[in-house]
Amino acid sequence: MQGAGRGASFSSSMTRTILSTVFVLGLATQINAQNIRAGIIGLDTSHVLSFTKTLNAQPQKPEVMGVQMVAAYAQGSKDIESSTKRVPEYIEKVKAMGVEIVPSIEALLDKVDVIFLETNDGRPHLEQLRPCLAAHKPVFIDKPIAGTLVDAIKIFDEAKAAGVPLFSSSSLRFGKTTQAVRGGSLGKVSQAETYSPASLEKTHPDLFWYGVHGVESLFTVMGTGCISVKRGTTADGKITVTGTWDGGRKGTFSENKGYGGKAVGEKGESAVGSYDGYDPLLFAAVHFFRTGIVPVSAEETLEIYAFMEAADESKRRNGDEVTLKEVMDKALAEARK
Repeated sequence: MQGAGRGASFSSSMTRTILSTVFVLGLATQINAQNIRAGIIGLDTSHVLSFTKTLNAQPQKPEVMGVQMVAAYAQGSKDIESSTKRVPEYIEKVKAMGVEIVPSIEALLDKVDVIFLETNDGRPHLEQLRPCLAAHKPVFIDKPIAGTLVDAIKIFDEAKAAGVPLFSSSSLRFGKTTQAVRGGSLGKVSQAETYSPASLEKTHPDLFWYGVHGVESLFTVMGTGCISVKRGTTADGKITVTGTWDGGRKGTFSENKGYGGKAVGEKGESAVGSYDGYDPLLFAAVHFFRTGIVPVSAEETLEIYAFMEAADESKRRNGDEVTLKEVMDKALAEARK
């Protein structure tokens, strides 16, 4: 199972220092698991308010004990109005929760041990990540991991070269029923349908911006091994994308106002795809920061983004079937030329 386990509970009265080891460039770097200073890049998504509220609450929840959000670099998207208009309000809100606003990513890195890369716009993520890699700071990258599949590949390539652990995920991955199916409650899943809102942003492939939530749920229960996709529209004009997995298994994502879905497996069927808040994702990120163990592999994340890129290619081809290998090969060639 690649779903995240929850971090261990730590009592505030404990006097023994508990250390976790993160391996960077082959060297063991010690992070005090009871005193992790976290920082934010990008104050243009509501996620930062939720994460900061939980981390800086007193008393803290056991899953995040000792992890504090201490500083933030506010600049996120530079040209998406729905993002940029949030920044002044979010600056004031995180300041009220004890977060220092700093003038640059470099200034942020001097004050923190780990990074939440929260910029709502995926396009600047690679550029924003690079100083974090140079400083050997573990990073959680919120969705979308990048603005293109090519940049997503570069992000993982450069992190691997630097020896710095990172992961990216939607909060929908950590819904309770979705995680139960991921953990084997149905046995092997033969088919699944998930749905979520899928509002579009012209600067990103269609599903990168918001449809990624439902697609993440789909991959959480189906796993990797998607071979091809076909994109269409429902009678009322909503996006629908059907993928064929190895062994003939089928998974479908559909645009909808809410979140949900159903998975069918060897042991029956179950509802999946629910949104259970941001805390489960935050707990997974904190566990990752404490241990250096990524809860979602690079391979699975890249397959998710290849699925969404292939859906766009299918749209350009009027609904023809498109293989993930085709879009991955093209993106890999561009990323590594």
